[in-house]
Amino acid sequence: MSENEISKHIVDIAYCIHSELGPGLLEPVYEEIMYYELNILDLKVERQKTIPVFWDELKMDIGFRADLIIEDKVIIELKSVEKISPVHPKQLFTYLKITDIKLGLLINFNEPFIKNGITRIVNNL
Repeated sequence: MSENEISKHIVDIAYCIHSELGPGLLEPVYEEIMYYELNILDLKVERQKTIPVFWDELKMDIGFRADLIIEDKVIIELKSVEKISPVHPKQLFTYLKITDIKLGLLINFNEPFIKNGITRIVNNL
């Protein structure tokens, strides 16, 4: 399955979750449901995966923790905040570079319309 096919499933699930529950819940609630729904589709989903950062011969296991990685092809960074900070897309892009994953979706569930809360970030896709 391609990155774009996976992202279509993710966006559809985000829409369903947002339509049913609306904005305002804590991020872990949306993460749990997203994880559950992606597993129903029989996709490989890693949750809260620690991603190391390498510098020269130094390996640091304190790089970041990915909310969800689907099929080793798409990173989902979930938020439930009043406003996405300019640093959030930059962080996701850095995560993509570190992992060599080509597509990331930054999803802010705290929007009146979920379409306004989804930002697609690409890394050489």
